[in-house]
Amino acid sequence: MATFTHATPKRCAELASVLTAAGLNWSDNGRQDAPQYLTYTVTDAHGRTWSISPATNFQIPSTSSARIWQASCPELATTTPVLSASKVAEQIKATG
Repeated sequence: MATFTHATPKRCAELASVLTAAGLNWSDNGRQDAPQYLTYTVTDAHGRTWSISPATNFQIPSTSSARIWQASCPELATTTPVLSASKVAEQIKATG
């Protein structure tokens, strides 16, 4: 079974802070207690909805433990690689 031990409260707070600082509207589903179900919903400048979730431990590169988030936008049929909080926000803003 996949594990999500890296999605700590500190990293969730960091993502929230980065999204806010980037000027993105976001919400979360409040599942920090069960990171496998944790999802952030972000709206980009064009009104498209992005979903950000923590990657599984198996997806996280051993060379960068800060890259734990993955974003997808069904409307654009795109999914980002596993990125850090700041890079996820940059990717959404650049695509939006």
